[in-house]
Amino acid sequence: MGWSKVLIDYHTHHERCGHAVGTLEQYVQRGIEIGLSQIGLSDHMPLLHVDPATYYPEMAMPMEELPRYVEEAFALKEKYRGQIEVRVGLEGDYIEGWEQEIEKIVKAYPWDYVIGSVHFLGEWDVSDFRQVHNWEGQNVFAVYERYYDAVAKAAKTGFYDIMGHLDVIKRFGNHPDISRQEETIRLEHQALSAVAEAGVAMELNASGLSKPCAEMFPSRRMLEAALQIGIPLTVGSDAHDPLKLSDNLDHARRLLHNIGVRELATFEQRKRTMIPLE
Repeated sequence: MGWSKVLIDYHTHHERCGHAVGTLEQYVQRGIEIGLSQIGLSDHMPLLHVDPATYYPEMAMPMEELPRYVEEAFALKEKYRGQIEVRVGLEGDYIEGWEQEIEKIVKAYPWDYVIGSVHFLGEWDVSDFRQVHNWEGQNVFAVYERYYDAVAKAAKTGFYDIMGHLDVIKRFGNHPDISRQEETIRLEHQALSAVAEAGVAMELNASGLSKPCAEMFPSRRMLEAALQIGIPLTVGSDAHDPLKLSDNLDHARRLLHNIGVRELATFEQRKRTMIPLE
C-alpha cells in the first residue's frame, strides 16, 4: 500500500528559533536522505507583542535574523533543485490586535506558504511547557473558547495558506469537563467553518503523538469534520531536529487514508496544488 510512503513535510524548525537544533541545510540534506520529494522550511515568525529581552528565552528567531533566514532558504531551494523541492515558508503566529504587524511580515517576502498558528492568548503561550502553570485556576472551557475564537479570527485574516496544529490547546492534556463535550465540539466546528470559509488548508501535525496529549493535532474527530466540509489537508512533523524530520508522518498519512483523504495540499508562491496521497 504505497500511501504509507512519506513524500512531503511542511512543518520544520531550525536553530535560528532558539528552541530547535540543526541548520536549514542539514534539514534539506536529511530530507534527501529519507526520500522526501518536498520539504517545507517554516520557522517561527519573530516575536511582536512581547519584549524578547524580558519574555521567556528562545521562543523565536530575532527580527534581524528574518531576512537572513529567507535569503538562506531561497539559496538552498536553488542549490538542491533537482534533488528535492524546497518550499520556503513561515509559521506566522496569529496574535489578536497585532494584525497589521503580522501582515507586514507576510507581505514583505515571497513566501511559498505561510502557516497560521495560534500559540498565544495574550502573553500566555499555551504551547510552551514552561508556562503550564497558567492553567492553574482556569476555567478550561473558557480557555478553549478564547483559543478557538482566535483560530477563527486567524483564518479570516487572509494572511495564511495553512492553519497549523488546530487543536494544540490540548497539548498538555487539559480538556473541558465531559459534561461540556457537545459545547467543545461546537467550538471546534465553528473554527473549522472559519477555515473552510477562508478557503485555506489545514495541516495534520504529527508532533502531538510525542506530547502529553498523545494525539496528533488535530484529532480524528476534527479531521473527519474538516474532510466533510472540504478543507484541503497537508502534513507536517513540526520537527525541531533534522533527525526527527518526518517523525510519525507514516501514522499521519495512514490516518488520513483511513478517513478517506486521497490528496494532500502543496504550495509554491502561495499557490496550492493537490498531489495524490500515495
